[in-house]
Amino acid sequence: MTDTRNLLEVLKFELSFLEQGGYGRSVRTPWKPTSMFQDSLSCLNYGEPSRPHPCNECLLYDFVPEPSRNETVPCHHIRLNDHGDTLENVDRGYNQIEIEDKLRAWLRATIQRLEEQQKQQQQASVSSPAS
Repeated sequence: MTDTRNLLEVLKFELSFLEQGGYGRSVRTPWKPTSMFQDSLSCLNYGEPSRPHPCNECLLYDFVPEPSRNETVPCHHIRLNDHGDTLENVDRGYNQIEIEDKLRAWLRATIQRLEEQQKQQQQASVSSPAS
């Protein structure tokens, strides 16, 4: 199964999920920390402990740097900023609010970039003569 969802919609959903406190502690399992991306519907394996879908089928996989694509959770190696912060390395030494802030900033910037690209493509297709 290849992820056929719309990337922009998945990222917007993820941002909305994050902003609505989706990564807060679960009422059912308050002792268990949540995992960014994995504990939201953005993940192809959400709610599937056996993880039946390979991560390389996920829309987020394209954001994962080549050297990190074989990691257990590749999406945790997406570079969130120019400093090289990833969910993997900010999870150590930062609190939940700081981690969420870094992810939120990445999501907003990525959504904005994709929307601008989409707009440019639409403008190009309108301005180019039909064959």
